[in-house]
Amino acid sequence: MRDFEYIAPKTVKETLDVLDEYQEDCKIIAGGQSLLNILKQGLMAPEYIIDIKNLEELNYIKFDEKDGLKIGATTTHRSVEFSDTIKEHYNVLSEMERHLATVQIRNWGTIGGNLCIADPTGDVAPPLLAMDATVIIANKDGEREVTVLDFGVDYYETVVGPNELLTEIRVPVIPSNTGIAYLKYRIVEGDAPIVGAAVAFTLNEKGACKKARIGMGGVAPIPIRAEKAEKMFEGEKITDTLIEEAAKVASEETTPIPDIVASAEYKKRVIGVYVKRAAKLALTRAEKAAN
Repeated sequence: MRDFEYIAPKTVKETLDVLDEYQEDCKIIAGGQSLLNILKQGLMAPEYIIDIKNLEELNYIKFDEKDGLKIGATTTHRSVEFSDTIKEHYNVLSEMERHLATVQIRNWGTIGGNLCIADPTGDVAPPLLAMDATVIIANKDGEREVTVLDFGVDYYETVVGPNELLTEIRVPVIPSNTGIAYLKYRIVEGDAPIVGAAVAFTLNEKGACKKARIGMGGVAPIPIRAEKAEKMFEGEKITDTLIEEAAKVASEETTPIPDIVASAEYKKRVIGVYVKRAAKLALTRAEKAAN
């Protein structure tokens, strides 16, 4: 690891000023669970490390019935996991966090950092995709809102510019008659997922599908939605046969990267299985919500 200058701003404004000054020469660290490994391997050698871990301005979980959920970027995974607000209104996030990595990592790692490192196998993005979440990205001149769908650019790359900071994650209010589920496949508990699938169904008053979302991780250079498969559900009564057919379509929408854990073909097969399982669980939850 190459030497660097360590800077720990006290406020968001100070952070944005520092980012604007150093831009390409600096990197942001929060929990550091992924960045430190990258630095140790010499894959990155910034001159400045900007530590935002202690920015309490970005450590919060807020909810109201109009605007939905807002999570500050430095909020830890453990805080999301145990938040009563999230358990009541967005329980799929609490479920996801309960099985993310290990307790030690959840205690220190941040939800914003998980998104920004842009690992395509990350747990956080698929359920956020299924809920049409957005993120707020700020620089010294203002801020912009970007969908999680558009947040990833390529493998370990996002739309966040060198002078920008992800400050907040926003999730809309969940419609009534909605069920959401996230399932993932990994070899050992605590390992990163090989693939992960999140499915959300909203049913209409007749019990047919009003809206469907399928978020997938580990099956492309970035987390993606299975938009063709989603369209198969909309306006239809959801059956096991339809789920089976849509899961196959979702599998074909992927472009997995082979690695030492699994081949691309294997990932394609497994994601189809997990989309099917998550869809069945989401449907059960949507039907329960409607009754």
